[in-house]
Amino acid sequence: MDSETQSFETLISNNLSGRDLEEFNRIYFGRRDNHEVRVKESSAAAAREANFEIAAYAFPAKKEHTRPPRIVKVGIIQHSIPAPTDLPINDQKTAILEKVKKIIDVAGQEGVNILCFQELWNMPFAFCTREKQPWCEFAESAEEGQTTRFLRELAVKYAMVIVSSILERDEAHADILWNTAVVISDTGNVIGKHRKNHIPRVGDFNESNYYMEGNTGHPVFATRYGKIAINICFGRHHPLNWMMFGLNGADIVFNPSATIAADAGSEYMWNIEARNAAITNCYFTAAINRVGYEQFPNEFTSADGQPAHKDLGLFYGSSYFCGPDGVRCPGLSRNKDGLLIGVLDLNQNRQIRDRRCYYMTQRLPMYVESLSKVVELDYKPQVVHEKDGK
Repeated sequence: MDSETQSFETLISNNLSGRDLEEFNRIYFGRRDNHEVRVKESSAAAAREANFEIAAYAFPAKKEHTRPPRIVKVGIIQHSIPAPTDLPINDQKTAILEKVKKIIDVAGQEGVNILCFQELWNMPFAFCTREKQPWCEFAESAEEGQTTRFLRELAVKYAMVIVSSILERDEAHADILWNTAVVISDTGNVIGKHRKNHIPRVGDFNESNYYMEGNTGHPVFATRYGKIAINICFGRHHPLNWMMFGLNGADIVFNPSATIAADAGSEYMWNIEARNAAITNCYFTAAINRVGYEQFPNEFTSADGQPAHKDLGLFYGSSYFCGPDGVRCPGLSRNKDGLLIGVLDLNQNRQIRDRRCYYMTQRLPMYVESLSKVVELDYKPQVVHEKDGK
């Protein structure tokens, strides 16, 4: 990955300075100063030793007369897989857990309150292969599986809420599989889980070979630190999915993803979708992507007419936070593991709602009526032709 561009932000900082850089920051990020927060020297040293990036940014709100600040420190982790995919499943999983624990420990010493990983963080993204074995062996119980047990101890140790995206084996329902985000409380209890609402059927990402659309609706999890929700990967392309989490009261919506930088990939949309969602729904968003190339033992095709290959393409990282006002922070690297920390004042959500009135003016009854007609078998689109006015 050494030949890959490090990040969009690096391209800018290498070519702009002074007022030009300030103006770029104002126009693109939404503020001249990115409000960078210093991390502890011990955290920076640990990051250097374990070879991952660490950065932190603040999202302050205006001081209020009737409410104290609602400051929450949120962390998101992006990482590559450390072990070859032809090793035994338990060896691959152990290597990932050991690697990511070093990053979790740094998040803990930085006082992170809520931590979220990328999509299916504890395994390679093997669904592109369309092979059932051995990849289905990564599936585990959301409540009692190895990964959840591992994280419950760390959640208690650091008084941290942890959002863990896994391949779930639903032992109560014929062992079927789901793409599931498990929410673990700072007490170590599993608060609940959410299953991916929208499943892609696009080339390498035909994930319905493994699991189907989720059945958990749009749950918002009330934690000690705020109300959170998880819009898993492909769900970010669906505005109504983002909207329902907001209507259910989310303060922060995480988007754990696995998305690539190929010509047919989503990199040019990445910086837009979670940001648009934050703006239209007046909540914080956190977009998290994987890092690196993942090579598989057997070749597979990608439904694009190209020769078979053994890797899916570059997972381009670039994880970031965005506030309800549309202000975002610089993203992490495209090609390096990283921990990004956002110091968020959740009071900003209501302040922006009061200022922009998006919820007040959204006219849900009108759209309920219109959508109820759209789903009818005999629906006729509301199209007006020139001759209709004669």
